[in-house]
Amino acid sequence: MATERRIAALVTLSLIVSACASSNAANSTAPVTLTLGAYTTPREAYREIIPAFVSDWKEKTGQTITFEESYLGSGAQARAIAGGFEADLAALSLEPDLETLVKAGLVRQDWKARSLGGGMVTRSIVVIAVRPGNPKNIKSWDDLRRPGIKVLTPNPRTSGGAMWNLSAIYGAALRGGTSAPAGDSAAAEALMRGILANVAIMDKGARESIITFESGVGDAAITYENEVLVSRKAGKQMDYVIPPATILIENPVAVVDGYAERHGTKKAAEGFVAFLSTPAAQRLYAEHGLRPVHDSVAVEYRSKFPEVPGLFTIRDIGGWPRVTEVLFAPGGVFERASTRTVASR
Repeated sequence: MATERRIAALVTLSLIVSACASSNAANSTAPVTLTLGAYTTPREAYREIIPAFVSDWKEKTGQTITFEESYLGSGAQARAIAGGFEADLAALSLEPDLETLVKAGLVRQDWKARSLGGGMVTRSIVVIAVRPGNPKNIKSWDDLRRPGIKVLTPNPRTSGGAMWNLSAIYGAALRGGTSAPAGDSAAAEALMRGILANVAIMDKGARESIITFESGVGDAAITYENEVLVSRKAGKQMDYVIPPATILIENPVAVVDGYAERHGTKKAAEGFVAFLSTPAAQRLYAEHGLRPVHDSVAVEYRSKFPEVPGLFTIRDIGGWPRVTEVLFAPGGVFERASTRTVASR
């Protein structure tokens, strides 16, 4: 009987908790807290975007929203959310990290269709950060494998930015944007191996990598364009080179449905995702060096972001499933190039 009474008490408690959650979800003006799990790069942008959304949402709905924020390398953040970090929103560096949450049953498969930008809220390009005046005369990917050049790039095991960086190098080589013959995968791998041989430090994330560069380590850092622009805005002395061919970075955001539904925050979370595609939010992204996805805002900021004649997308080199298999799977190009690099030292 005692066991039955304990079970009945637990069932009653569960029903009370569920009822309270449902009541809060139904009451659209009850204050809520949204938890944002993001990659490190756009931290400064979100410090302005979040207050703008909170004010806009309060005016439109009467509801008060507070935010809790977490910033990690994109891959690490995706794994944390999949592993139980109950973020209502995921703002990640690349689509495969978002798909990690789809596979975990936390984000609906139609996440792209639920956003005005097809799930992508910002863009950037992969560039080479250099010291003021470019004293090493670095102009291309090939220059990063020259003897004596110390290079920084984060680790693709934890950083989405690193995956973009290496995809840019490999894709540029395949497309004839380097000294490697176009379409020659062996030559593309050799280029990557030569660059990785010069890598001095592999930090966990893109932001950590550029901070290391700011501290005086290295001659060049492979990074997002916006990381350099953010550093300049903070008063750091840094230049950057756009290689003859580089990749367009596209960054996704989605509601983490499984957690948002549990917390009764889904409506507010969806409101935040929708807000990120508005001109107001897109201008704030642009002020922090991220290329807008909103067409009219992109026109406004055209002078800030140089055109890139050799720009290509991840789709131009087979799409993320193919690139992940070729470059980042066990035994793939990155692992082979890294192993041979270590063995040769």
